[in-house]
Amino acid sequence: MKSPIKLLSTDFDGTLHAEFEDPPVPVRLQELIGQLQRQGAKWIINTGRDLPSLMEGMARARMSVKPDYLALVEREIYVHEGSQYVPLADWNARCDARHAELFVRLRGDVEELRAWIDQRFDATIYGDMWSPFCVITKTLEDMDAVQVFLEDYYQAAPDVAVVRNDVYLRFSHRDFNKGTALARIASLVGARPEETFAAGDHLNDLPMLSREFAGLLAAPANAVPAVKNSVRVQSGFVAEEPFGHGVFSALEHFLGGRGVH
Repeated sequence: MKSPIKLLSTDFDGTLHAEFEDPPVPVRLQELIGQLQRQGAKWIINTGRDLPSLMEGMARARMSVKPDYLALVEREIYVHEGSQYVPLADWNARCDARHAELFVRLRGDVEELRAWIDQRFDATIYGDMWSPFCVITKTLEDMDAVQVFLEDYYQAAPDVAVVRNDVYLRFSHRDFNKGTALARIASLVGARPEETFAAGDHLNDLPMLSREFAGLLAAPANAVPAVKNSVRVQSGFVAEEPFGHGVFSALEHFLGGRGVH
């Protein structure tokens, strides 16, 4: 029987991959993804990592399957061609231009934002090629407060997105995130939301964990409460197992036993 899943979008760290497990990506999950690919499904790793970091993580994990697409730093898209991943030129050019415009404006706020955080928290603040303002706090509670402050600060700036994962935060353009990247890839492969599976564990995954983009939503047991709640209220699947084991259970759930053997 034909699989109901035409497109899979999985976060990497904490969802597909667990650094301290051996192997970091469960063999049975790799085998199932490979089988779905052979049946015609396409697979995206949709991550906050950049390309070199993800390539290293995949190599260290000794993965037997390769994603068809990558959505990197929550916004850039790469396509698997031959032995390499090449940029999706039109999307990435538009993404770069919009972020360049945004970051020119945001750089004027950096000193004020830095001063507010420095006065209240022991945090690391820096800029990199992905954002002019990045923050790492010592505790989740500190990052909760920083996130609320920054979201309030930019409430009247509809193109500013505050992207958070655990105690790390950076800025991005609201039109480019894991959800809109998933939508662009879905348009390339001709996958409807009801044919699309998405799994994630943290706050930066929420944009793709939406029935606007994926009808088959999943979270592993280790997902943060906000992600589990979002998946549940959209009739998704919250696994009892963590990491890739939970993703495997979610895929089995939505496949209903089809394409597993």
